[in-house]
Amino acid sequence: MGLTPQQFVATKNADTFRSGACGGANRLMRCPKCGHQDDKVIDSRASREGSTIRRRRQCLECSHRFTTYEEIEHEGLMVIKRDGRREEFSKEKLISGLKKACQKRPISPKVIGDLVEQIVDEVTDKYDREVPGMAIGERVMEGLRRIDPVAYVRFASVYRRFEEATEFVREVKNLEGKNDTT
Repeated sequence: MGLTPQQFVATKNADTFRSGACGGANRLMRCPKCGHQDDKVIDSRASREGSTIRRRRQCLECSHRFTTYEEIEHEGLMVIKRDGRREEFSKEKLISGLKKACQKRPISPKVIGDLVEQIVDEVTDKYDREVPGMAIGERVMEGLRRIDPVAYVRFASVYRRFEEATEFVREVKNLEGKNDTT
């Protein structure tokens, strides 16, 4: 499936901009150095298996070069929380949770990013408007179990809300049992 401008979202992230055509109001990018709106695209390429387009741009006023990313907007996907509340799906929240679980572990940002993309793809393929939070949490746990057992246990302890040390120990033993059979 080809990407069309109507599917992109605009967000700003530090010196790198995530841009796109949302109706047409966001077509002009401001140079992060001088604020000028006229630029030219020097290079475009697909990244993250085609779900993102990376563009190198050059400001026509000051010649500063900067990078923009265009990615598909997953409009209106709501997460149904345990208590029944609904919250808009946030890729940033997913990334944050994974980074916390993987903190001080030998896991590259690329591995985390790939897992995030895999989870987002699976969730958006299976659910149109609403996704149970449990569906996201279970996918995160499956992915972390494959990547790093310590990160998995860290995430599981928060996700499953361990209140007793025995629950934590049981989960570690369960993990060890599954690793012995693989």
